[in-house]
Amino acid sequence: MSSSSSCISLASLYEGYIRRCFSGAGLSNKTVEIDGGETTMEYWGPTKETGSKPALVLIHGFGPETIWQWRRQATAFSRDYDIYAPNLVFFGDSTTKSAQRSEIFQAECVVKLMETLNVEKFNVMGTSYGGFVAYRIALKWPEKVEKVIIASSGINMRLRDNLDMVQRAKVEGVEDVLLPTNLPHMKISFSLISASKSHIPDFILKDMLKRLFSHNRNSKIELLQGLTIGKDDKVNVSPLQQDVLLVWGEQDRIFFLENANELKELLGEKTRLEVIKNTGHIPQIESPDTFNNIVRKFLSGAT
Repeated sequence: MSSSSSCISLASLYEGYIRRCFSGAGLSNKTVEIDGGETTMEYWGPTKETGSKPALVLIHGFGPETIWQWRRQATAFSRDYDIYAPNLVFFGDSTTKSAQRSEIFQAECVVKLMETLNVEKFNVMGTSYGGFVAYRIALKWPEKVEKVIIASSGINMRLRDNLDMVQRAKVEGVEDVLLPTNLPHMKISFSLISASKSHIPDFILKDMLKRLFSHNRNSKIELLQGLTIGKDDKVNVSPLQQDVLLVWGEQDRIFFLENANELKELLGEKTRLEVIKNTGHIPQIESPDTFNNIVRKFLSGAT
């Protein structure tokens, strides 16, 4: 590896490209204080507040901040929807002085953000951990949420599911997969999350570790510990009032397809499941065109 490759951060360069994509989609990066200044929420939202289009809130999972997880969706849907892509607390520049760490608290923060922005109704789409948050929003504030899209998110997760994943990955804890700190753990994480067999050079993985996974790690571990989902082997999932779309990668190794089939039944008769072949835990990134077409038809009411 040349000395130049060790100095140039490809992750930083790519992030600059992503930010230009968001800006090109008519979005800008802002921060808002909620809870009397106790919590700060960073988000990407419409540069010009039109209010003439339906709102679509994109909620990211663990890993890099929101722009890394929703680039293809932000650009694809911004013409027909007002896109709001918040960073959840302890991701990006979103912070809190509160001691709360559950996904329910994250849901409350997103709703307060939307209230601050005077967005009364919205569609919500969450992936993985973001699906936990999207579910809590839809369940607690049905009057605010029109339609719900949940991608590869085991809301019906049991304690044994986490234990099985840790055993399969041969690591000490789930944080070693979701918040890797070294190259071996990073490779394990990619093998579980992605269905792709492409080789990623070590210097790129090391750069990603440094630039994308080290920020607020201890606080993010507290978020994992604060989850109300997966505390035991009981499933506590209530049906949702809204139309719900589940999108799953057929080769998801974090939440297997059996989780999706069970979740479809638990969420009620207004829930439909779409499975994308040759795709893992991040369908919106691995198969963005297929994913976007499925979501677009669902949001428009097409069958």
